[in-house]
Amino acid sequence: MKLILLLIVAYLLGSIPSGVWIGKIFFNKDIRAYGSGNTGTTNTFRVLGKKAGIVVLLMDILKGTLATCLPIIFHITTINPLWFGVCAILGHTFPIFAKFKGGKAVATSAGMLLGFSPIFFVYSATIFVVSLYFTSMVSLSSMISAVLITLSTIFLPYIAPVILPEHNWLLTIIAFLVSSFIFLRHKENIQRIKNKTESRIPFGLNSSKKK
Repeated sequence: MKLILLLIVAYLLGSIPSGVWIGKIFFNKDIRAYGSGNTGTTNTFRVLGKKAGIVVLLMDILKGTLATCLPIIFHITTINPLWFGVCAILGHTFPIFAKFKGGKAVATSAGMLLGFSPIFFVYSATIFVVSLYFTSMVSLSSMISAVLITLSTIFLPYIAPVILPEHNWLLTIIAFLVSSFIFLRHKENIQRIKNKTESRIPFGLNSSKKK
């Protein structure tokens, strides 16, 4: 019973619609009615600005981290902590507090990695930042990072065990499923990338500042 309750708590943590709540409380705006209509970090940056975007980014990461740490906090050793992170990701994507219409799970997935392995999180975050620097597109960087991180879960234990000491098949499976979902949720972005109309951010080699 305790295990089931904590899995539900993990889902509820993930369900907190950070962007929606920040927008309504501090800006009197529902970000779902602006920009891409998404509830996640990127649309928050676009609609509410940098400060709000950073707050929402940190909140969405924290959701995944706290959920993944629940079994450690409550001394549960019979289940892999990653399952709690998965529940948070599902909550973020299908939030009960926002009519089951959520974000694209990138930040909350990063939070799951932070709770699971801080070193691997830093490695993954570095991949994302480097990719973002070269593309200046959050969507494309998210997809590229998802693929590279998934492959890393397989190869890092053999070539850089200091980052990921041992192979964890559950981590690889989850990374693959999350990557697939990220691609699925970015279908419209992929089309805009093909049409060269995807939004760019003011960072990196191809930033919007240079346009």
